[in-house]
Amino acid sequence: MSTPTSPGTPAVAAVSAGFGRDVTENLAQIAAHVEAARARGVRLLALPEACLGGYLSVLGRGRDGSGDELPADLPPVMDLDGPELRRVAAIAREMTLVVGLCESDGAERYNTAAIVTGDGVVGAHRKVHQPLGERLFYAAGQGYAAFDTPAGRVGALICYDKAFPEAARALALDGAEVVACISAWPASRTSGAEDIAQDRWTTRFNLFDAARALENQVVWVASNQHGTFGSLRFVANAKVVGPGGDVLASTGTAAGLAVAHVDVPAALETARRAMFHLGDRRPDTYPATLAQGAPTREPVRA
Repeated sequence: MSTPTSPGTPAVAAVSAGFGRDVTENLAQIAAHVEAARARGVRLLALPEACLGGYLSVLGRGRDGSGDELPADLPPVMDLDGPELRRVAAIAREMTLVVGLCESDGAERYNTAAIVTGDGVVGAHRKVHQPLGERLFYAAGQGYAAFDTPAGRVGALICYDKAFPEAARALALDGAEVVACISAWPASRTSGAEDIAQDRWTTRFNLFDAARALENQVVWVASNQHGTFGSLRFVANAKVVGPGGDVLASTGTAAGLAVAHVDVPAALETARRAMFHLGDRRPDTYPATLAQGAPTREPVRA
């Protein structure tokens, strides 16, 4: 399905850009992206995973920590009610932003996505699924929730979470109209392609985005880091995917903004009119671990 778009329709957008350890520079870059998005009518903007302090510089130690690579340093720890996110809220104003940071509950570090409006943090997601050596430096999150924002009901995921259909489905069942999946998704470490557009992990990144949008019939907003950080080379490809799995906007392998003018409730209503995947589920036939929940909301036009 192709979702109609027009410049007069409110927009959603995703950022492809590089962010390192300099928090002051990161905040300035976030402000610049927000201003560029605001000028194009964007109401919801997803920035990359770890955009407030940078990601890990290596992921090479493996699941058991037996490898010989360690990051030179770790991302700075921030509080959800701390000065950095208060600054993000001031930047956001009437917009809804999804930003990535390293958060702590006082005992553990988490890779976190915060959903921020001009009023402050309205919700947060701690990354649940951890690739390779990430678990050596972060604790895992334990759940999924969608939150009401000025841009609609929004859920957040982080990077590897998108590889697990249950994660996006949990948000859809909680009424998410838009899922923002923020990433620091790198190219293949073992058999990478010289042309990053041909890298197998670029292909997988894009396939996951389209599949998660289509199977849940939601608007999917995928940000990603761009460039390199430490030993990692990121695949970029920030994009907006419609509820039919069609890519409405993409940065490709470049840095920049992927902006799609889309009436989210109308797009969901159209996609779900004939075939409503959430409503046509058969939980009674699924294994007990999957047979949980029912769709709580259908899109309602304002």
